[in-house]
Amino acid sequence: MRVLITGGGGFIGSHVAEYYAKREEEVTVFDNLSRAELLGMDQKAMMYNWNYLKNNCSSVKLVKGDVRNFEAVQEVAKDMDVIVHVAAQVAVTTSVKDPKTDFEVNALGTFNVLEGARGSEMDPTVIYCSTNKVYGMNVNEIAVKEGETRYCFSDKMYEKGIREDFPVDLCEHTPYGCSKLVGDLYVQDYAHVYGLKTGVFRMSCIYGERQFGIEDQGWVAWFTIATLTGKPITIYGDGKQLRDVLHVSDLIEAYEAFMNSKLKHGVFNMGGGQRNTLSLLELLSMLEKVTGKRTKILFDDWRLGDQKVYISNITEAQQKLGWRPKISPLEGIRRLIKWVQQNMGLF
Repeated sequence: MRVLITGGGGFIGSHVAEYYAKREEEVTVFDNLSRAELLGMDQKAMMYNWNYLKNNCSSVKLVKGDVRNFEAVQEVAKDMDVIVHVAAQVAVTTSVKDPKTDFEVNALGTFNVLEGARGSEMDPTVIYCSTNKVYGMNVNEIAVKEGETRYCFSDKMYEKGIREDFPVDLCEHTPYGCSKLVGDLYVQDYAHVYGLKTGVFRMSCIYGERQFGIEDQGWVAWFTIATLTGKPITIYGDGKQLRDVLHVSDLIEAYEAFMNSKLKHGVFNMGGGQRNTLSLLELLSMLEKVTGKRTKILFDDWRLGDQKVYISNITEAQQKLGWRPKISPLEGIRRLIKWVQQNMGLF
């Protein structure tokens, strides 16, 4: 099987590439390797995942290119059986500062990938990495109750979390939420109009080894890195914000389940679900318990687009894909801690 991974030099993309390379599939990574520039981070750290693939999965082929380049995407997509579209601008704050680049990468880039798939004689399956941010501030219209360390939904309708038919209209999103929603809708429509097999995965908090979390993106990894390196953490709000967390290996199992299913199209809210939830304060306590460390914590005002509670209702994926999360938050955090400890020179 020939697998194309856009953004395969990043956190999720490199894990997808490793997964299929170890299964001896023919894997191509399409990536412009621009993370250091986009996120303002050290070049050595931002090249880590690609270098990891180069050193551990030598069969993986790199095509250096940009999803905004229509012709380049057409060329690389033409012979593929599967396209996992991970390439994206991923930070909400960056989208607010530079909405043009955010739109071009997330919306136009996704359109180019879909056109590449539509023009291919191989009729490839397309997996799209969407986000829970497509629901925007509508999530904050749900009543919540406050506990000692977390908020939770007080409406029993949302006891298991947010379903895929939750409204996306008539609310604020942030440019990031808008650009990802554009891609999300286009991926759905290319299944309906052109018959492509497409899976949309609206991801909650994906975390795991090789994730270079920063304040704006990847909070689980950022809190872990900051705790182990003694860097201060700023919490925007009160720290009781609740999220469902999902280890990256469980995410890839969901992708694989969709590829192997008879479904022609699907939209799935993808996270750990109600059994795998953590608040910011609870993660800090878990890190302290496991590592014996707790770094300096600062508090500031809530940020644009913040949701007090977000939990993915994963019933759709469980029923239609026969999938469920296997790695508990504690086990996943232990794995992440071990990786950070082994790579302290990168942070």
